[in-house]
Amino acid sequence: MNVLLGIGNGLLGDDGVGNYIASLFRQTGWTVYDCGTVPENFTSPVRKAHPDILLLVDAAEMGLPAGEFRVVPPDRIADVSIGTHSLPLTHLIDYLSPDAGQIIFVGIQPASMEMGQGLTPAVRNGAERFLDVIRTGALAKIPLYAGPPGK
Repeated sequence: MNVLLGIGNGLLGDDGVGNYIASLFRQTGWTVYDCGTVPENFTSPVRKAHPDILLLVDAAEMGLPAGEFRVVPPDRIADVSIGTHSLPLTHLIDYLSPDAGQIIFVGIQPASMEMGQGLTPAVRNGAERFLDVIRTGALAKIPLYAGPPGK
Protein backbone atom coordinates (compact mmCIF):
# COMPACT_ATOMS: atom_id res chain seq x y z
CA MET A 1 0.00 0.00 0.00
CA ASN A 2 1.21 3.49 -0.89
CA VAL A 3 0.18 6.98 0.21
CA LEU A 4 0.25 10.26 -1.72
CA LEU A 5 0.11 13.55 0.16
CA GLY A 6 -0.80 16.50 -2.07
CA ILE A 7 0.50 19.65 -0.39
CA GLY A 8 -0.08 23.32 -1.14
CA ASN A 9 -2.34 26.33 -1.08
CA GLY A 10 -4.87 26.29 -3.90
CA LEU A 11 -5.53 30.00 -3.41
CA LEU A 12 -1.95 30.90 -4.36
CA GLY A 13 -1.76 29.97 -8.03
CA ASP A 14 0.73 27.21 -8.76
CA ASP A 15 1.27 26.51 -5.07
CA GLY A 16 -1.91 24.44 -5.42
CA VAL A 17 -0.33 21.89 -7.76
CA GLY A 18 -0.06 19.25 -5.02
CA ASN A 19 -3.75 19.71 -4.22
CA TYR A 20 -4.61 19.45 -7.92
CA ILE A 21 -2.74 16.15 -8.23
CA ALA A 22 -4.39 14.79 -5.08
CA SER A 23 -7.81 15.69 -6.49
CA LEU A 24 -7.22 13.68 -9.67
CA PHE A 25 -5.11 10.67 -8.69
CA ARG A 26 -6.98 7.48 -7.87
CA GLN A 27 -5.37 4.11 -8.30
CA THR A 28 -5.61 0.71 -6.68
CA GLY A 29 -2.94 0.34 -4.01
CA TRP A 30 -2.82 4.07 -3.26
CA THR A 31 -4.47 6.19 -0.60
CA VAL A 32 -4.53 9.90 -1.44
CA TYR A 33 -4.86 12.88 0.88
CA ASP A 34 -5.22 16.52 -0.12
CA CYS A 35 -3.37 18.08 2.82
CA GLY A 36 -3.65 21.75 2.00
CA THR A 37 -0.92 23.62 3.88
CA VAL A 38 -0.99 21.33 6.91
CA PRO A 39 0.34 17.89 5.93
CA GLU A 40 1.19 17.30 9.59
CA ASN A 41 -2.55 16.85 10.18
CA PHE A 42 -2.32 13.62 8.17
CA THR A 43 0.47 11.93 10.12
CA SER A 44 -1.87 9.63 12.04
CA PRO A 45 -3.37 7.88 8.99
CA VAL A 46 0.08 7.63 7.40
CA ARG A 47 1.59 6.09 10.52
CA LYS A 48 -1.29 3.61 10.82
CA ALA A 49 -0.94 2.61 7.15
CA HIS A 50 2.83 1.96 7.22
CA PRO A 51 2.99 2.59 3.46
CA ASP A 52 5.64 1.04 1.28
CA ILE A 53 5.92 4.41 -0.48
CA LEU A 54 4.96 7.78 0.96
CA LEU A 55 4.89 10.28 -1.90
CA LEU A 56 4.78 13.99 -1.03
CA VAL A 57 3.97 16.36 -3.90
CA ASP A 58 4.28 20.13 -3.66
CA ALA A 59 5.35 23.21 -5.58
CA ALA A 60 9.10 23.79 -5.20
CA GLU A 61 11.31 26.63 -6.34
CA MET A 62 14.10 24.84 -8.20
CA GLY A 63 15.04 27.32 -10.92
CA LEU A 64 13.61 25.03 -13.62
CA PRO A 65 11.09 25.78 -16.37
CA ALA A 66 7.55 25.96 -14.98
CA GLY A 67 5.88 22.57 -14.72
CA GLU A 68 9.11 20.56 -14.55
CA PHE A 69 9.28 18.13 -11.65
CA ARG A 70 12.08 16.43 -9.76
CA VAL A 71 12.59 14.09 -6.84
CA VAL A 72 14.11 16.31 -4.19
CA PRO A 73 16.47 14.52 -1.79
CA PRO A 74 15.99 15.26 1.92
CA ASP A 75 19.17 17.35 2.14
CA ARG A 76 17.86 19.68 -0.62
CA ILE A 77 14.28 20.20 0.59
CA ALA A 78 15.14 23.33 2.60
CA ASP A 79 16.71 24.81 -0.57
CA VAL A 80 13.49 24.47 -2.61
CA SER A 81 10.73 24.93 -0.05
CA ILE A 82 8.33 27.78 -0.75
CA GLY A 83 7.32 28.09 2.88
CA THR A 84 3.53 28.14 2.75
CA HIS A 85 3.35 25.27 5.25
CA SER A 86 2.82 25.29 8.99
CA LEU A 87 5.70 22.87 9.57
CA PRO A 88 8.86 22.45 7.46
CA LEU A 89 8.61 19.35 5.26
CA THR A 90 11.95 18.10 6.59
CA HIS A 91 10.41 17.80 10.08
CA LEU A 92 7.42 15.95 8.67
CA ILE A 93 9.66 13.53 6.79
CA ASP A 94 11.82 12.91 9.86
CA TYR A 95 8.72 12.22 11.94
CA LEU A 96 7.19 9.80 9.41
CA SER A 97 10.37 8.02 8.31
CA PRO A 98 10.10 5.17 10.86
CA ASP A 99 6.59 4.40 9.56
CA ALA A 100 7.13 4.38 5.79
CA GLY A 101 9.29 2.11 3.68
CA GLN A 102 10.37 4.89 1.33
CA ILE A 103 9.57 8.61 1.43
CA ILE A 104 9.79 10.48 -1.86
CA PHE A 105 9.33 14.23 -2.16
CA VAL A 106 8.52 15.44 -5.67
CA GLY A 107 8.70 19.16 -6.30
CA ILE A 108 6.98 20.80 -9.25
CA GLN A 109 8.35 24.15 -10.43
CA PRO A 110 5.73 26.93 -10.17
CA ALA A 111 5.40 29.86 -12.55
CA SER A 112 3.11 32.12 -10.51
CA MET A 113 2.06 32.23 -6.87
CA GLU A 114 -0.42 35.06 -7.25
CA MET A 115 -3.53 35.00 -5.11
CA GLY A 116 -6.61 33.64 -6.85
CA GLN A 117 -4.99 32.84 -10.19
CA GLY A 118 -5.31 29.04 -10.30
CA LEU A 119 -2.73 26.85 -11.98
CA THR A 120 -0.85 28.27 -14.94
CA PRO A 121 -1.02 26.22 -18.17
CA ALA A 122 2.62 25.13 -17.86
CA VAL A 123 2.14 23.82 -14.33
CA ARG A 124 -1.16 22.14 -15.18
CA ASN A 125 0.64 20.41 -18.08
CA GLY A 126 3.46 19.38 -15.75
CA ALA A 127 0.95 18.00 -13.27
CA GLU A 128 -0.69 15.94 -16.02
CA ARG A 129 2.72 14.57 -17.07
CA PHE A 130 3.47 13.73 -13.44
CA LEU A 131 0.14 11.94 -13.10
CA ASP A 132 1.02 9.84 -16.15
CA VAL A 133 4.32 8.91 -14.50
CA ILE A 134 2.77 7.74 -11.26
CA ARG A 135 -0.13 5.98 -12.96
CA THR A 136 2.38 3.87 -14.89
CA GLY A 137 4.50 3.15 -11.81
CA ALA A 138 7.52 4.98 -13.22
CA LEU A 139 8.50 7.00 -10.12
CA ALA A 140 12.08 5.78 -10.46
CA LYS A 141 12.33 7.55 -13.83
CA ILE A 142 11.74 11.02 -12.35
CA PRO A 143 15.05 12.91 -12.42
CA LEU A 144 16.74 13.80 -9.14
CA TYR A 145 17.05 17.47 -8.23
CA ALA A 146 20.78 18.18 -8.05
CA GLY A 147 20.65 21.82 -6.98
CA PRO A 148 20.13 25.19 -8.62
CA PRO A 149 21.18 25.45 -12.28
CA GLY A 150 24.77 26.54 -12.67
CA LYS A 151 25.93 25.36 -9.26
